[in-house]
Amino acid sequence: MKNEKSYTELMKAKKMNKKVSVEAYMMNVYVQMIIDESLFHYHKNLLQEKIDSALDANDPSLFHLLSARYKKFLNDWGVSA
Repeated sequence: MKNEKSYTELMKAKKMNKKVSVEAYMMNVYVQMIIDESLFHYHKNLLQEKIDSALDANDPSLFHLLSARYKKFLNDWGVSA
């Protein structure tokens, strides 16, 4: 006779596997959120530094170009300017 598990044991194992997969999925979601947040702040700070440099250099055309990029960047991320 084969070493087979009972129906109850199989259902418990299936539920446990489902719980593990949900936890793994949620962990992936959290990791992606952290990565997205880091990228957002990196690019935001980079644009702000470039805008500040354009102001320091008294370059209005570069300032307007970078300001437009900054507004679009914030808009793309759903942040009000």
